[in-house]
Amino acid sequence: MTGGPIVGVFLAAGRSVRFGSDKLLAPLGDGTPLAVAALGNLSAAVDGVIAVVRPGDAALAAALAAQGARVTEFAGAAEGMGASLAWGVRSAPIAAAWLVALADMPWIRPATVGRVVDALRRGASIAAPAWQGRQGHPVGFSARHYAALIALGGDIGAKRVIERHEVFPVDAEDAGVVRDVDVPQDLGG
Repeated sequence: MTGGPIVGVFLAAGRSVRFGSDKLLAPLGDGTPLAVAALGNLSAAVDGVIAVVRPGDAALAAALAAQGARVTEFAGAAEGMGASLAWGVRSAPIAAAWLVALADMPWIRPATVGRVVDALRRGASIAAPAWQGRQGHPVGFSARHYAALIALGGDIGAKRVIERHEVFPVDAEDAGVVRDVDVPQDLGG
């Protein structure tokens, strides 16, 4: 892969239906809002972050911007994760690669994110961490996948792109790559 920025696309436009309230601002054990912790782990390893939020989510947008993310409000956020991902990639078209991260996954270690970035810099077309045989997040896509990523829609995310290409597995001894928050009980230990 040639030089150029690797941009984090931070998906924070979900509705938190199963959680029952805005989970992305829910505090972790140390008091840090969930999304702020997840953003910090991503930001440590990429050249910049585009955070995709839903309309009217001013508190979350402000919290993410305060941590250095370039926040973009996506009017079509209700269409689903695939549409939000496409919006985020279109918001940063000049990149060597995009690292797609979910705002409800605050336990991914920055070193793990860095290993995925390293795989992209060494030429991987798509790279993702794996823990105990399970593919996790964040998933990195080289610039060759731009057209496929911006064509995404609905709530499937990049699964269709991943299914059509070989994914370079980044071995991670990091359970955080498969751990997200869906309900309040998920915030514990």
